[in-house]
Amino acid sequence: MRKTAEEVTTGPPQETNSKMMCITLNKFLINVHKLGTSLGYFCHSPNEQKKMKITYLGHSCFHIDTGKAQLVFDPFIRPNDKAKGKVDIDKLKADYILVSHGHDDHTADLVYLAKKTGATVVSSYEVHSWLGKQGIGKTHPMNFGGSWTFDFGTVKYFQAAHTSSFADGTYAGAAGGFIITTDEACFYYAGDTGLFQDMKLIPMFHTLDFAFLPIGDNFTMDAEQAVIAADFINCEDIIAMHFDTFEFIEIDHQKALDSFENMGKSLLIPEIGVIFEK
Repeated sequence: MRKTAEEVTTGPPQETNSKMMCITLNKFLINVHKLGTSLGYFCHSPNEQKKMKITYLGHSCFHIDTGKAQLVFDPFIRPNDKAKGKVDIDKLKADYILVSHGHDDHTADLVYLAKKTGATVVSSYEVHSWLGKQGIGKTHPMNFGGSWTFDFGTVKYFQAAHTSSFADGTYAGAAGGFIITTDEACFYYAGDTGLFQDMKLIPMFHTLDFAFLPIGDNFTMDAEQAVIAADFINCEDIIAMHFDTFEFIEIDHQKALDSFENMGKSLLIPEIGVIFEK
């Protein structure tokens, strides 16, 4: 069947224009994401082949080898009876120590480890000021919504629903958490927190590969609330923390695992001293 002059004239250009518009739109969106990533607004994992080595040091304390730097979160090791014989703080390497808030079960070994390793401490301005009085000058102060690019990647400081003070009674600012962007992965360390709606802001700017969430109840959210938090942050791969250290936060492990499995999500309840990869 022969095409009319109108069909011959109008058909192909419309199809070509449509394809060109799609290609142009895709290029625009890709460039927007690249720009956002370079500015720390988006989180990505450009090299999925690389893995981070993570060691659980007990309570909410983790050591992460990113391949470019050694990170320690919320150092509470020597006073933790459950970590005795499993973690040697004097063998611990750290380039950066990230501190979510000032409570003693997150900072008991902060000054000791900072002095021993010479690591840069990243935390709130109030924690930075307090550390200066303890003779620690290598710090990087932050506040909520702000981000900074270090040699290992970008850190964004994010709010938490929790209180914060030091063991000596000094005000330690508001409690927070961290969203970390590296070449290996993008992850969220929530610190101590309850469930709160602002968590829904995270997936608007970041695509998380995994997240550390507290599940111990009493002082933080429990496992059932952590499942909802995982939905809020749009993350399927969760690592548990802040559980079993004290009687107040002892949990039923199988119940916690079932809470996540029933919602189609993965929960890792780590063992102290054990290394795993993400």
